[in-house]
Amino acid sequence: MTSEPTATQSTSPRADAHAGAGGDGRRVVVMGAGPAGLTAAWELTRAGVPVEVLEADPETVGGIARTASYKGFRFDIGGHRFFTKADDVRVVWHEILDDDDWLTVPRLSRIYYNGRFFQYPLRAFDALRKLGLATSVLCVLSYGKAKAFPRKPENSFEDWIVNRFGNRLFSIFFKTYTEKVWGMPCSEISADWAAQRIKGLSLVEAVKNAVLASRGGAGKKNGEVIKTLIEEFEYPKYGPGMMWERATEQVRAAGNDVHMGERVVGIRHAGGRVCEVLVDASDGSKAYAGTDFISTLPIRDLVGMIDPTPPQQVIEAANALRYRDFLTVVLVVDRPDLFPDNWIYIHDPAVHLGRVQNFKNWSPFMVPDPSQTALGLEYFCTEGDTLWEMDDDALRALGSREIARIGLARPEEIVDGTTVRMRKAYPVYDEHYRDNVATVWGWIRDNLRNLQLVGRNGMHKYNNQDHSMMTAMLAARNLLGEQWDPWNVNTDAEYHEEAGEDHDTAGRLLPQRLTAGQGTDDAA
Repeated sequence: MTSEPTATQSTSPRADAHAGAGGDGRRVVVMGAGPAGLTAAWELTRAGVPVEVLEADPETVGGIARTASYKGFRFDIGGHRFFTKADDVRVVWHEILDDDDWLTVPRLSRIYYNGRFFQYPLRAFDALRKLGLATSVLCVLSYGKAKAFPRKPENSFEDWIVNRFGNRLFSIFFKTYTEKVWGMPCSEISADWAAQRIKGLSLVEAVKNAVLASRGGAGKKNGEVIKTLIEEFEYPKYGPGMMWERATEQVRAAGNDVHMGERVVGIRHAGGRVCEVLVDASDGSKAYAGTDFISTLPIRDLVGMIDPTPPQQVIEAANALRYRDFLTVVLVVDRPDLFPDNWIYIHDPAVHLGRVQNFKNWSPFMVPDPSQTALGLEYFCTEGDTLWEMDDDALRALGSREIARIGLARPEEIVDGTTVRMRKAYPVYDEHYRDNVATVWGWIRDNLRNLQLVGRNGMHKYNNQDHSMMTAMLAARNLLGEQWDPWNVNTDAEYHEEAGEDHDTAGRLLPQRLTAGQGTDDAA
């Protein structure tokens, strides 16, 4: 594999937009070197603000968006498409990485159900042929019933999907996979998750997309792209971790630092402000003082570190927040081509496997030997459960059996493999999460006035990478004298579609700007 290009200093006008803004004595401590933490650090660094980034992992930046490697094979922790409707985020992507670092990748994904592979987004004739006429008719009748007698109130993921697709399609294309992801019944998952992850998509839109696919109109609603249906995306040729490795280099080159292997263990405050952050490192305990602090840490962990401790109701709210963990079994297959998809969703309750990534189809630079293929077998689990506790050899054996059962590779072709575990990959949207987050953030907002929360786990929002970046960009801008509310960054493709959306001078959609003296909203 060719070596990765070294970091280069951006000379774009935007890089100097806030030059000199750091001359007010600010010193910012950022907790976590994932997409949100590094975006905040990168923005502040460009503005001349001293920043310290604290990362628990001793070697790898990027959080869940990092790119891991094994014997020259590179792989995502899940797949990370680079697609956004936020111009500001896209600009940052292309300032951190050079033009020749990017690939444009055609999206191809399918659903494996009942021994067959269905194109996704759905194609009408493909689905009709593979489901069969009788099942297809029953799906249409089920949809008609759902439209005539919708579920009210629409509280759960199951309610949301059934109202838009009907119960039969819910059972075929949503239930099994979703319950693998979350480890809980769809009736217990908040409708918020469906609303933000597949916003704008319904049976009508899916059929319309299938019919119009050959006419160039697929994947749009009222002229706007439906995120679920995009057909191509950008991707760094060495994986998403390349973005965050390069951002780290640029932060360091400007005189700031990203401290690896330094786990935050304490957050001290007094007089309504955070004073310092305590860390455990290989060379002993340390304390980082600052004027301002940005946290991407899981809210449950963050609250447990605060000293003096918050009120009991805040602690209980934080402890009630739940997370879903994740592991990838990487199998090296001694065959150059296995299947054309970027990824395949596995809707088969007979296997534990949830999704398969073919990293070579994201980028040919992800494999060191073009005669081989690396597959990422994704298993959703909870720390301490049977899957999480299996050793690597047992997981490789499980993955080999399940990939053979599906028919994607033969056991004798699998020549090597490894496993990567990711704690707290997904914040759980249960029926109480919203109230619990609001309780925690309300207390932090009022009592730790120089602490901002950003990112997926930092806000307990199932953000995409671009949403996490936007929350961090706004937090950084707040420290540069602007007034924004990162909690208003929406988690759908349009960010802030509702009436009253605010445009900046370039006409870009941004979250609501705060007026002078206005506090931030609760996480509602």
